[in-house]
Amino acid sequence: MGTRRKSRELVLQMLFQADMGRQSPDDVRRVFWKERGSVDAEARGFAEDLFRVATDRTAEIDKLIEDHAEHWRMDRMAAVDRNILRAAVAELLGFPDTPRAVIINEALEIARKFSSPESVQFINGVLDSVGRDLQISR
Repeated sequence: MGTRRKSRELVLQMLFQADMGRQSPDDVRRVFWKERGSVDAEARGFAEDLFRVATDRTAEIDKLIEDHAEHWRMDRMAAVDRNILRAAVAELLGFPDTPRAVIINEALEIARKFSSPESVQFINGVLDSVGRDLQISR
């Protein structure tokens, strides 16, 4: 597994912990890294950067997701799917030099690993729509 993929999986886990445990970003960081032990510095660095974007821009990210997830509210989505979407949209917003197709494909691979087959299509549709919208607005 590549460093960036590992980072993205770590971010999903951090966002899931924050979401389900109703923990602050600082609390998540403290507990999460303590429980992980040794993580490659590069993977941890990108995970931290991505987590920071996701938590600093949560309201904007959630609005984008809801605007593009027809007939779905954030609280009605599966927690894993919601946080895969949050991580990917955070990357679309915070790392514009990473190609949109790479971000979406990585999110889909993570969804295949951590979510259901039906979720992969849902996540793909939402991220494709968000990505096109962000590309137009830039």
